Amino acid sequence: MLSFAQILVLALIQGAAELLPVSSSAHVIVAEKLMGLDPSSPEMVMLLVMLHTGTMFAVIAYFWKDWRRHYFSAPGKLRWFAILLVIATFCTGMVGLGLKLVIEKVFLHGSPHAEVEALFSNLPLIAGALASVGVLIIVAGMKEEKSPSNQEIQPSHACWIGIVQGLCLPFRGFSRSGSTISTGLLLGLPKKALEEFSFALAVVLTPAIIAQEAHRLLKEQLPGSHVSLAHLMAPSLAGMVFSFLAGLLALKWLSRWLEGGRWKLFGIYCLVAAAAVLTIHFKMKG
Repeated sequence: MLSFAQILVLALIQGAAELLPVSSSAHVIVAEKLMGLDPSSPEMVMLLVMLHTGTMFAVIAYFWKDWRRHYFSAPGKLRWFAILLVIATFCTGMVGLGLKLVIEKVFLHGSPHAEVEALFSNLPLIAGALASVGVLIIVAGMKEEKSPSNQEIQPSHACWIGIVQGLCLPFRGFSRSGSTISTGLLLGLPKKALEEFSFALAVVLTPAIIAQEAHRLLKEQLPGSHVSLAHLMAPSLAGMVFSFLAGLLALKWLSRWLEGGRWKLFGIYCLVAAAAVLTIHFKMKG
């Protein structure tokens, strides 16, 4: 059973890191490892999903005024924004589901737990994902400094952003916001529009993830199982509230750094975090 202190720490880490391009999942999983918890257990998976729910509500609260002003003010703008979100989400679903099948049917074939969730606690894989997104953020930040743009997001841009977001889904450490915003910067899109679009995608994607994990947890409640969904929900709801508050603060930080031209500093942090995760892995193995 999780203690209140553990829930508070994990919620603050999730809320602060989820809305920064540094991969909240990687930070939460490492924290769970250091606490002696199993990140792939139903209790931890449910907690992580509810922490994501808290940050989703933080995104809605933070961006609501901008979305209402830019997209909800006219039916045509809202329709166009919705079309872009649908295109990106469709591409994310196709790539994410495809990767999930390949990983489970090819790379994990024959293993006792041939599910993509088995990779979530793999620290070397997390370190590699952190390093990859770190390089992507640095390159995108350098390009944006040289050629800032004011062009609007088009369906082709939404498609590429959705594809990259899909690549992030199976790999903890490959920051969703870091990769989608960086992809947009490399495509020559403006920072403010990318920030709003990237987090609107998160709001669309999160309910699907919650539904998937709820289904997975319900399967654990087969006859003879000791897992209770109601038992898992209580600590998760408390964590959701804390992650919501931390998420609001993180969004203000992200906006200042993105608009202030310090985007690549997040990439440098991801490279340092990747080295730290590998160090933790080898120390735990030793």
